[in-house]
Amino acid sequence: MQNKSLRYLALGDSYTIGESVPMNKNFPHQTVALLKKEKIDMDEPAIIAKTGWTTDELQEQISRTRLAVPFDFVTLLIGVNNQYRGRSAEEYAQQFEELLQQAISFAGDKPTHVIVLSIPDWGVTPFAEAGLPDGEGRDRNKIAKEIDAFNAINERIAKKYKVHYINITPFTREAASDKTLVAEDGLHPSAKDYGRWAELVAKKIREIIK
Repeated sequence: MQNKSLRYLALGDSYTIGESVPMNKNFPHQTVALLKKEKIDMDEPAIIAKTGWTTDELQEQISRTRLAVPFDFVTLLIGVNNQYRGRSAEEYAQQFEELLQQAISFAGDKPTHVIVLSIPDWGVTPFAEAGLPDGEGRDRNKIAKEIDAFNAINERIAKKYKVHYINITPFTREAASDKTLVAEDGLHPSAKDYGRWAELVAKKIREIIK
């Protein structure tokens, strides 16, 4: 029986803050709203995320932030900017593992209260379609392969630490044929797509607290 308000920490980048959508429409806020509808008492999510952050930049901000731990749930979604900037898979693996270890500690050393989300594929968006300043289109297949490689890493590490893993990448690839899944900036997901992620995260949280 729940006797206190649950606390949720979301770690990430633009996909966590919900760049180009209202704050209450990002996936952490939509997750909490869904759970509240079911009479599950949750505080507003605490978020450490910023557009453009790589794994090391998220780590740096975490080190500067005083958190009232533990949290009941922690989500981690990071890596797209590592891929975008051409950072190595080896560096990503090392830094992601360190971040996941921190996430587990923030969840009171309970791996089953941590959820990793896969990296979205921005290669299907109008932003990628518009190409580069020199007029050349971006190599969508290359982007997809690199995103898949990074997701193979974060999924492997998630399994190693026995945390939950939610693959939202197929959702984001539907934006190739459904532009309602893309925000007005032509790059980030829309509130509609974040809502689909939130449903999966809320479902997982419901399973955990049963």
